[in-house]
Amino acid sequence: MEFIGTLCLILFLTLFVGHFSQRMGVPGVIGQLLVGVVLGPAILNWIHLNTLVQTFADLGVIILMFIAGLESNIALLKKYLRPALVVAVIGVIFPVVIMGGAGLLFHFSRLECFFIGVVFSATSVSISVEVLKEFRVLNTKEGATILGAAVADDIIGVILLSIMVSMMGDSAGNENLGLVIFKQLLYFVGVYLVIKWIAPYLMRTADKLFMTSSRTIMSMIICLGMAWLAEMVGLSGAVGAFFAGIAVAMTPAHDEIDQSIEPIGYAVFIPMFFVSVGLNMDFSHLFQSLGFVVLMTILGIATKLVGCGIGGKLSGFNLASNYVIGAGMISRGEMALITAQIGFSAHLIDPTHYSDVILVIILVTMIAPFILKNAISHQRKVQAEVQTK
Repeated sequence: MEFIGTLCLILFLTLFVGHFSQRMGVPGVIGQLLVGVVLGPAILNWIHLNTLVQTFADLGVIILMFIAGLESNIALLKKYLRPALVVAVIGVIFPVVIMGGAGLLFHFSRLECFFIGVVFSATSVSISVEVLKEFRVLNTKEGATILGAAVADDIIGVILLSIMVSMMGDSAGNENLGLVIFKQLLYFVGVYLVIKWIAPYLMRTADKLFMTSSRTIMSMIICLGMAWLAEMVGLSGAVGAFFAGIAVAMTPAHDEIDQSIEPIGYAVFIPMFFVSVGLNMDFSHLFQSLGFVVLMTILGIATKLVGCGIGGKLSGFNLASNYVIGAGMISRGEMALITAQIGFSAHLIDPTHYSDVILVIILVTMIAPFILKNAISHQRKVQAEVQTK
């Protein structure tokens, strides 16, 4: 029953702190992240990231990405697939080379440097999605490019991590790289089948069932099933949930599901996800490694902002759009945390450095929504100036 009280406290605080954040012109997600920082080990130490909190947080990111898939403009995603791939590739190269190289300044081993680069090559678009939704930018060319690039980023990051673990020969249950890639290719074949035939068939079946909210339940089965299968082949569950949202969006039940899933997500699970990011924050070793944390936080922001911005420029976007795309790719969130944890379990990084890397991930993730909001505001200002001329 203790968890019920914890859940009640978190929902109460995220509701009002998120409200006042938006009243002050700050993205609501920042207020929810700060709730986790204040309640967690960093300050008050009232709440810890236990199994139940983590489970609710995992469901939160899955539902959030399912909603993102539901609300995505499929034609835009197809149209901006090539720019998304360009943005993703350059957005991976910059952190791997620059942040990995910076690790040498702190006398990290070459393996640890490469691993740090791989960790910060990941993009967690979940938090960016919330900001894009809040400012109604999700269904734009920039939003479509960010979503597509984040999915590609995830795949590239998993492959790089698999290569590293294979090179180390660690026996912590890691498979042959070729088998990992084969399973992921098989998964994307399955995604096509789900979008084309399986999801429409299941949603038609739901219409024939004598159950309340049968369509909503069936959509959640598709969402959780695709998220689970994505995890099974080494991808993020968020990727599977995103494609599940796209699959359901292609059916006649799209509007009904969108209206019914949002209350489920935002009433409980999605706030828990944002709070869980803040709960990872810990300042206990901050002063011993302040130089590393500050430099890596700056580079964590700059490598995605500049790298993905260059990717946008190569794809023909203007400067204001490049700023939005780069800002939307900064957040590392759960993807970097998961990558760091897998690498730590495989002994790719020293335990004394692991906590510093986690702190940098959280700091970058918390700063990202501010930069994205500024980028969107700047773009709107530029557009307004163009229209008045």
